[in-house]
Amino acid sequence: GGLVAFKFYDFTQNNPKFCVSCHLMKPAYDAWARSEHKGINCHECHHLSIPEQNRLLVNFILHRPKTVPPRHGKIIVPWKYCVKCHWETDEKYPKAKKINNSIMHAKHYFMEKIECSKCHGFIEGGQVHKFTPDERFCVRCHKDREVHGEGMQSLACLNCHTDRTVDLKPGRKKCLFCHGSSDIRLELLADETLDVTHYQPPEEVIKKAKKIEVSKDAPMQFYCYECHKPHTKVRPDYGTCLSCHGQVINVGKHKLHVQSMGLQCTDCHKPHNWRVTRTQAKTTCTQCHEYRDPLKFIKG
Repeated sequence: GGLVAFKFYDFTQNNPKFCVSCHLMKPAYDAWARSEHKGINCHECHHLSIPEQNRLLVNFILHRPKTVPPRHGKIIVPWKYCVKCHWETDEKYPKAKKINNSIMHAKHYFMEKIECSKCHGFIEGGQVHKFTPDERFCVRCHKDREVHGEGMQSLACLNCHTDRTVDLKPGRKKCLFCHGSSDIRLELLADETLDVTHYQPPEEVIKKAKKIEVSKDAPMQFYCYECHKPHTKVRPDYGTCLSCHGQVINVGKHKLHVQSMGLQCTDCHKPHNWRVTRTQAKTTCTQCHEYRDPLKFIKG
């Protein structure tokens, strides 16, 4: 009798097949069996005391629900169960991805106090045990951060925002993954500069992206997003340049070219080339007038 009781207890507590004995749990069981957590039994994450388990069982027998009732925002799996495996070293599950060095998780949980299940356990359309957030899941909270950049509307948020930058904003190298050469892309993947574990821009998007070259000795070593704002519908223009170069209009012949002639900054200062050199001036300036030394232009 004792052996039978032990086997029954072990089956109900440690075998996920017990959970699927209730037909309501079959979709959840099937999703679990396909997930990265398929080697973990239900009770390691869904912890209930014996009285709580008995109460659920009695409720099921008496009321025979046909659907799983909504939780109304209740936390299904508290964060303390997640970090048992996903923090530092866990002997039982050593391959579990660790978050103790993750800036993304530091920002969302430790600073904002957002529960793990808010992002990794969101249930929609009957989906459960799908632990990787959907491509545009982030905009549920970041409602003003839809992407409007040309050709970027379908990209997943995590294509650009990863743990590899301090403020989670994409660094220049991240942008060059699509906007740089194939050699740069291979180089970035080889030295793991970029995190493409879950999301990587589709080849079609990479192929269509405008390719640029940024000089390594460019005088302004800032991120691309200082000028390019993919979350707005406004393209970089004259006003964007003046936000940093507010007094340049009074330098040399700028007032003549910008205010009198109506030229944009980028008509002379080609994006990503940064400087008007003598060599470049012989091509750019002579489109409108005969060649003049750039230094004389600056001196007025």
